[in-house]
Amino acid sequence: MVKRLPDGPSWLYELKLDGYRAQGIRDDGIRLLSRNGKNLGKKFPLIVKSLKDAISEGTVVDGEIVALDSEGRPSFNALQNAGPDTPVVFYAFDILVARGKDVKALPLGDRISILDSVFVPSDGAQLCANFPGPVEKFVAAVKKLAGEGVIAKRLDSRYEPGGRSGAWQKIRLNLGQEFVIGGFTPGPHGFDAVIVGVYEGRKLLYVTRVRAGFVPASRIALYAVLKPLVRPNCPFGNLPEASSGRWGQGLTAAKNERVCLGGARTRREV
Repeated sequence: MVKRLPDGPSWLYELKLDGYRAQGIRDDGIRLLSRNGKNLGKKFPLIVKSLKDAISEGTVVDGEIVALDSEGRPSFNALQNAGPDTPVVFYAFDILVARGKDVKALPLGDRISILDSVFVPSDGAQLCANFPGPVEKFVAAVKKLAGEGVIAKRLDSRYEPGGRSGAWQKIRLNLGQEFVIGGFTPGPHGFDAVIVGVYEGRKLLYVTRVRAGFVPASRIALYAVLKPLVRPNCPFGNLPEASSGRWGQGLTAAKNERVCLGGARTRREV
């Protein structure tokens, strides 16, 4: 993340989508893979069906799986708790292989032109819109829409799997989401990860585990607050989960440490 995005004709801008990064691949069939290679096809069958109509054989596209709330806005909470009736869309923003031709070495501007020419939008598969700037105008528009953030991409950049060259830069727009800390897993300096959720009505729903952002001193200080709040009953209405889910990040009965607490709140800057 950066504090200020670059501006100028060599950059384009996209809305930062709050979802799951994934690749859509059409070879003998359609595969929908997470960034670490997990098969997401069973969880999102509508997207698989839509990609069959959207891309030709021998094509690989990069994108984001996004769930929409009742107002049509991207919602990470809705995505993590997605059911059969949750509106979910794959937004394609880049292309790696076009009808059997590897295009990763081409400049981004060329890849986007190719993506536009070969991708056929459908109900569950859309093209991610991009804009030439100026950046201040686009950022102001995203803020007005209560968007999560903006991504700036160099038009001459190549596709670099797993690379961080500075060709893509992101900025968050100081939006926030209040989470409730409902538990923690034991670990160094008191805890390994905090378990957080959000309320849906009066029901607390598990969202994810958070490990990042803590240093030893903050772990010790937070653990001192959490430890007296431990109680025997799990406060989450959707735990334990029936399967690992979320690419192994779920809390099944086997994984659930059953160290639960109540009342602590935190705010995640997104």
